[in-house]
Amino acid sequence: MIMTVSLETWKHGGVRLCQCWGDKMSLRHDKNSAVAPGRPGSAIYPDSPLGEDVEGIPTGRDVEWMPLVDYRRNGVSETTIHGAVAWCHGDEVIHSFGGNVLCYGRSMMKPFMIKAFTKELGSLSWEQKAISVASHNGDTEHVAAAQSLLAEAEWPLMLTPVDVPLIQFGRQVRRPRRWYHTCSGEHAAILAGCRAKGWNRAGYTLPTHKVFEAYMEQLRRFLGEDWQPLRIAKDGCGLPTVSNTVAELAKIYAGLVRDKESDWIWEAMCRHPDLVGGFNRLDSTILKIGDGKVIAKEGADGLLGMAIEHPDYPDGLGIVVKIAHGWNSQATWYVARAILGCLGIELRNPYPLNRQKAFIVPGIVPESMIDTLKTIPTWDEWDPDQDRWHYEVNT
Repeated sequence: MIMTVSLETWKHGGVRLCQCWGDKMSLRHDKNSAVAPGRPGSAIYPDSPLGEDVEGIPTGRDVEWMPLVDYRRNGVSETTIHGAVAWCHGDEVIHSFGGNVLCYGRSMMKPFMIKAFTKELGSLSWEQKAISVASHNGDTEHVAAAQSLLAEAEWPLMLTPVDVPLIQFGRQVRRPRRWYHTCSGEHAAILAGCRAKGWNRAGYTLPTHKVFEAYMEQLRRFLGEDWQPLRIAKDGCGLPTVSNTVAELAKIYAGLVRDKESDWIWEAMCRHPDLVGGFNRLDSTILKIGDGKVIAKEGADGLLGMAIEHPDYPDGLGIVVKIAHGWNSQATWYVARAILGCLGIELRNPYPLNRQKAFIVPGIVPESMIDTLKTIPTWDEWDPDQDRWHYEVNT
């Protein structure tokens, strides 16, 4: 006979602290909560806050993240940023550092989702084309370009979450609106593309819609007809995002180079880099200095994809950076500057750290480039008043 021992003595706000059946403890849930075991809808919730092991789905704690850059104050590391980097030349992985991490492509994959509509949207202005692949800051020019993709009567079809601009200056205070969302241009372009194709626009964010089917067709152009994602999830904007390894993502970006002349996406991003991201955004800055030879796109939670047209890599070079802990534009910027510098492309340093200096881990580039990497400083000046004491102190 199993004895039931109840530990419901302590309750706070109706939340059960813990409950014991023999030697097995249940999760602490309000018994009336929708997530309580046995309630409708509870099955989609995890069984343990420690996580579950799913065969074939490595988690972030299972992979071998590597340090990419560390910040030092007078020689002592205070912050170390881990992640993974993959280089692909054509279909071949030529360098990998930090493991072949499984992640979601997030907004880094917008150019490939919009590829499904390039024919139908070919008559758009260059500004409208650029905003369709953007993860924009929500500035006035971004909102205007996104809104121009649809007639005002179509605006209620937009399903982007309400949001405020990513960057607001001075005393600006913006109320949350769908158009301020960083993905509003993509959503508007998808709705315009669906209209041109004659597709039903209801449910355009669902993985059962033709939009997602067309997106999968584009990915299989680069990964093979038999490729299947291990997981499909809802992105922050509501559209589906699929799981890829960083090597797969680099392979897709290498394919973007070979696919450069097949549509307008490459040219649109290079013509209007500030519409793709905005003020002080890494991808916009790379697009500006790339001289039409580099496409860059950021993705949420620490992603950067670069497609590079380079004489040493005739089949297209794709490089993807994934930061382990998620979004960190400054750390990603240091890594991108080092990588591009080794390829002869000069990207400026990010805004300086406060009394720290960044130092790159050599593994982010192939071994043949390490001598070049040593010549690329991660600072623009070294100020003794800011960066270190004038002398060592004996205590």
